[in-house]
Amino acid sequence: MPSSPSEKPDRHSVIWLVAAAGLTVLLWQFPGGNYLLYPFTLLATWFHEMGHGLTALLLGGEFHRLEIYPDGSGLAIYSGELFLGRVGRALVAAAGPMGPPLAGALFILASRRRSTAWLGLVFLGSLLLLSTLLWVRSPFGLLLLPAMGLGILAVACWASPWLRGFVLQFLGVQACVSTYHQVDYLFMEGAVINGRLILSDSSQIAQSLFLPYWFWGGVMAVFSLAVLISSLQLAFRD
Repeated sequence: MPSSPSEKPDRHSVIWLVAAAGLTVLLWQFPGGNYLLYPFTLLATWFHEMGHGLTALLLGGEFHRLEIYPDGSGLAIYSGELFLGRVGRALVAAAGPMGPPLAGALFILASRRRSTAWLGLVFLGSLLLLSTLLWVRSPFGLLLLPAMGLGILAVACWASPWLRGFVLQFLGVQACVSTYHQVDYLFMEGAVINGRLILSDSSQIAQSLFLPYWFWGGVMAVFSLAVLISSLQLAFRD
């Protein structure tokens, strides 16, 4: 049964969503931008690290812990033999930048109807709380992530239907653009996180497969943008 127009969030909000996405990405590229957008910086890190950890889990590995640090960086620690071998390792590396845009696209599409918008918010808020219980081990993450989860669940329970849809759209857009949290990271061979030099996700893909790391960084940057545009077009095409 098709939903009535009143069940859908205001389609004119797409202009605000696109502007917010562009501004978020722009500010992230400047010193201090991470702190100006601090809650969204932490959310972007959570999306990224959960992408790594859950993909490793799905491919037969063990997801040990997720750490988020005050500077907005983070790590997902996993181990074990993965299905598909080298390809599996490449998929886990790619899931950090690529998992969040796919999840964000689902959130944006779910926002089209009241019932699915409510479910999307409940799912995201609950996953934040569940991830804290199961995997988050850094003291900073243990404080901040539950607060975010409870805030999202509060919106699901008490906000108006329109606001629920808009908030889910906004969070979906933030998930999509989280790939650009530090866009230069996509084109770096390595990075220092919590005082440790590690290979970037792009380098890990290149090491497991073929072609240089900057090629894979470009692929992920284009893919994330394409997913965001396509999901917004589908959500507002009516």
